[in-house]
Amino acid sequence: MKWTRAFLAGLVAAACLMAQPAAAAYPDRPIRWLIGFAPGGPVDIVARIMAQWLSDRLGQQVVVENRTGSGGNIAAAAAINSPPDGYTLLFVAPNNAISTSLYKKLPYDFIRDTVPVASIMQLTNMLVVSNDVPAKSVSEFIDYCKANPGKIAFASSGNGTSVHMAAELFKAMTKCDMLHVPYRGSALAFPDIISNKVQLIFDNLPTALEQARGGSVRALGVTSPQRWPTVPDVPAIAETVPGYESVGFYGISAPKGTPPEIVDILNKAVGEALKDPKLVARLTETGGIPRAMTPAEFGKLVADETEKWRKVVEFAGVSVD
Repeated sequence: MKWTRAFLAGLVAAACLMAQPAAAAYPDRPIRWLIGFAPGGPVDIVARIMAQWLSDRLGQQVVVENRTGSGGNIAAAAAINSPPDGYTLLFVAPNNAISTSLYKKLPYDFIRDTVPVASIMQLTNMLVVSNDVPAKSVSEFIDYCKANPGKIAFASSGNGTSVHMAAELFKAMTKCDMLHVPYRGSALAFPDIISNKVQLIFDNLPTALEQARGGSVRALGVTSPQRWPTVPDVPAIAETVPGYESVGFYGISAPKGTPPEIVDILNKAVGEALKDPKLVARLTETGGIPRAMTPAEFGKLVADETEKWRKVVEFAGVSVD
């Protein structure tokens, strides 16, 4: 009997040891982090800041891989269809919450087919216009649009992105008649905005702020309900258009089935990153506000944002086949 108990105890111990290496050894090779937008844009900037910190922390390279197109859906589909082993991650942004209701034929259900890993930051978008546009304020811009119906074009980083939907919400609430011109990332749109081929963009704050500070474009307002802490001199659009709001988020998800132990390792690593004063300073410089969350909290945020943007899509009356 004693021998049997010892034998069974040994089997249990061996089983435990065999079950641990997946997480205990993780990561033992480079991690791919899929980004749905072009290099140089706001998502890419934040991803590369975080990827370098995580590479140093985890002891393996976190490789940013840009998979552009379809408002970030190409990257999302590639991540979702990857093995759920923690070696393929997805950069999550508002487009993932928006696409659920905007696109009618998505080959996946984002909430069902992904596992929330970690939140990185919150951020606002900023309305910037070409310097050739005469408007110096949101109210002047609305007047300018209404005086030129159908002649004003707005750029976006792709269908279904927060950059696109912030403009659609603005159109619906102000009755401005503007044409949508999607690009494969906002960084690719700025040359055309600067040259006035398109007149404006509601871009994520990091890139918009950089261009505005450089004098290439003119900032008119932020999409948060109040003025954003890092740019207090720029009015909130809601000061002119009551009730207008579009606040974004950045985070990380993984394919459904990714082991909880690996999710926990990644979440703790991101949490540690967001306690590093140097990293926080770099993220804050991009215009965002770092915000750590548990996987469950981040999952709730994505679900809540999905429902919010469903209502906006219906209100704006837009869809993509």
